[in-house]
Amino acid sequence: MTVSAAEQEKTGLGNYFIANYPQFSFWSSSYLPDAERAVNSPPRPGVPLGLYLHIPFCRKRCKFCYFRVYTDKNASDISVYLNAITKEVELLSKTACVGGRPLDYVYFGGGTPSYLSASQLDGLMSRLRAIMPWDQAREVTFECEPGTLQKHKLETLRAHGITRLSLGVENFKPEILQYNGRAHSEDEIYRAFGWARELGFPQINIDLIAGMVGEDWDNWKRCVAKLLELQPDCVTIYQMELPYNTEFSKALRVKDGVARTSLDLIQPAEGTVSPAGNVADWPTKRAWTKYAFDELVKNGYEVSSATTVVKSKANTKFVYREALWRGADMFGTGVASFGHVNGVHMQNLDTWEAYVGRLEAGELPLGRAFPTTERDRLIREVVLLLKTGHLDVNYFLDKYGVDIRTEFREPLAKLDREGWLKVTEEGVDCTPEGLIQIDRHLPAFFDPQYLSSRYT
Repeated sequence: MTVSAAEQEKTGLGNYFIANYPQFSFWSSSYLPDAERAVNSPPRPGVPLGLYLHIPFCRKRCKFCYFRVYTDKNASDISVYLNAITKEVELLSKTACVGGRPLDYVYFGGGTPSYLSASQLDGLMSRLRAIMPWDQAREVTFECEPGTLQKHKLETLRAHGITRLSLGVENFKPEILQYNGRAHSEDEIYRAFGWARELGFPQINIDLIAGMVGEDWDNWKRCVAKLLELQPDCVTIYQMELPYNTEFSKALRVKDGVARTSLDLIQPAEGTVSPAGNVADWPTKRAWTKYAFDELVKNGYEVSSATTVVKSKANTKFVYREALWRGADMFGTGVASFGHVNGVHMQNLDTWEAYVGRLEAGELPLGRAFPTTERDRLIREVVLLLKTGHLDVNYFLDKYGVDIRTEFREPLAKLDREGWLKVTEEGVDCTPEGLIQIDRHLPAFFDPQYLSSRYT
């Protein structure tokens, strides 16, 4: 069945944004020997090393969340998990791929890392830093849900060298936060941000989501105005998508006994009232993102990627993103966490019992992997770095010996004709409209064997 252009622009089920290449659906447990060889081989010269730590606990599960998170774990369970992830870091620190390299960047993601208490964080970070110190790392990021923060918890993070605090604000309107499953209130946003500023974190990022269920133009403009009042160092704006394994994705409306190809309406749970109910289509979400970008730029910010605006490109870096997108190694630790080492993508076991059990047995908890070729890595960098809005011809010539203008002549020419980017002597530059929707064009660079209807 042919899907019309109008239907394609509705917010349907599935992942829209490209986070890796080749896609996760091609990764397999059959490639685990490749992952084990990668971990136990010396590092490639000059490649930086990062550490990602997945803290999978949340006060409640957001209705649009597709990550591996838990809302039912007690203090004893959390202790078991923190022991397991510490053991994983210890095992990795002894492998050949570390090779004495210092950590270039560290990222605590979730879930909700700030769900942990100050004492739990102090204990975890003290143990981790004794195994793999991050004092010389260029960036140490910590994700926070505003309602879980107290000043003494932030003081603990500051004492352990957190340089980039990322606040998952998402929206300022209480009704929208509540309906979409967020646990924090508007007042908690201002309180947490004030403490963070007072304690002098070098960089504070605020996340917003364009297109949360119930959003409208008037409220979105208010959100952007409130954002500008706070003046964070960095703003990340995601456009709402509805992957398959979310609470919202299960609410696919059925008309006349036939499941729709897109979510025309989220049906409120019994006994609740949606603030609006309509799911914004992609043109609307792109318009909201463009409005936010334009307002931020008017107020002195600079666009640094399809999702990120910063106060100063010279002073406000996002090392985790920049290093990872340029092929850095990264250990992905924690249940279901993703990593990339010595040219091999890998993911940990994706259930609590399997992950903890493997580490209690003293073994790395690898679940699936994918060994990349030189061409895979070239394409991966092309598609991910396009999300920054610019590709440097000389960078790819020096690293891969490839002129990307020649290698990808057809997709570049097509996107140039359509007005999404411009090809120059120095490289490739996305147009403003092209950058905001660059993810929908990235599959044009995929090799045929990796073209798939489902990204995940």
